Amino acid sequence: MRKLVFLLFTCLTTVTFAHAQNQPVIPLYSGAVPNSKPSKTAEAVTKRPDGSPRISQVVQPTLTVYKPAKPNGTAVIVCPGGGYAMLAMDHEGHDVARRFNEMGITAFVLKYRLPLDASQTDKSITPLLDAQQAIRLVRQKASEYAINPARVGLMGFSAGGHLASTAGTHFARPVGDVKDQTSVRPDFLMLIYPVISFSDSLTHMGSRTNLLGEKPAAEQTKLYSNELQVTAQTPPTFLVHAQDDKVVKVQNALVFYEACLHHNVPVEMHLYPQGGHGFGMNNKTTKDNWTDRLQNWLEAGGWLK
Repeated sequence: MRKLVFLLFTCLTTVTFAHAQNQPVIPLYSGAVPNSKPSKTAEAVTKRPDGSPRISQVVQPTLTVYKPAKPNGTAVIVCPGGGYAMLAMDHEGHDVARRFNEMGITAFVLKYRLPLDASQTDKSITPLLDAQQAIRLVRQKASEYAINPARVGLMGFSAGGHLASTAGTHFARPVGDVKDQTSVRPDFLMLIYPVISFSDSLTHMGSRTNLLGEKPAAEQTKLYSNELQVTAQTPPTFLVHAQDDKVVKVQNALVFYEACLHHNVPVEMHLYPQGGHGFGMNNKTTKDNWTDRLQNWLEAGGWLK
């Protein structure tokens, strides 16, 4: 019986991983990857005991495309988390994309480059460079995927939430030497147990160190503390966090929520007393499913019409 259960588990894991791999994958850049320098860096993939992949040392960023049976014109780019050290591609990426497909949303899982001095000229801008290019690319391919270019949202988990919130607050000054004038402002944001602040008292130190180094300048710390970068132009935002998160303090979501209130940005937040960090779509401590709350929010905002 144990062998049978193991074989069934292995088959299910293989099918799940294969399903993610069988989706169309498009490169983020058509030519040379900007902000790169020659190195021997090679992408590394490790697997957790459940078979889910963890990717690090990304050199060639990509978008994995999930098309719903009946597209409703809305697109979401999903940024997996991993402390700016690796990417949790399944439970914070591919699994989420399939949930969006159930809503009629075309989803794109972003495999973005992680900060790495060995292969990048300025590691502090690399993830944002890729996120902004992903938004450009989805808008440029809008007709190909039956997308309304004015309905492109951005979702991020943990450090991916920091990346998404950076893209949602720094769009007026795109990073890199880019001539393309396509807007990089997301139309709406979804931040799940996100790193928001880089202040000493709130930040996830690993994420800050990986992006900015051991001793970042005060100006950089402020620049990437995204609660300080919210304006009236920040996109409508949906937040999820757990009170007992010991990795990324729940106050990260709270300060972003308060900043949105201050600037009259439409914002909705769902806080759970338990759940810890990294629960993906399934907070096992509650019967409530936050993706149902998200679907209600998206419908109220007109994104599912």
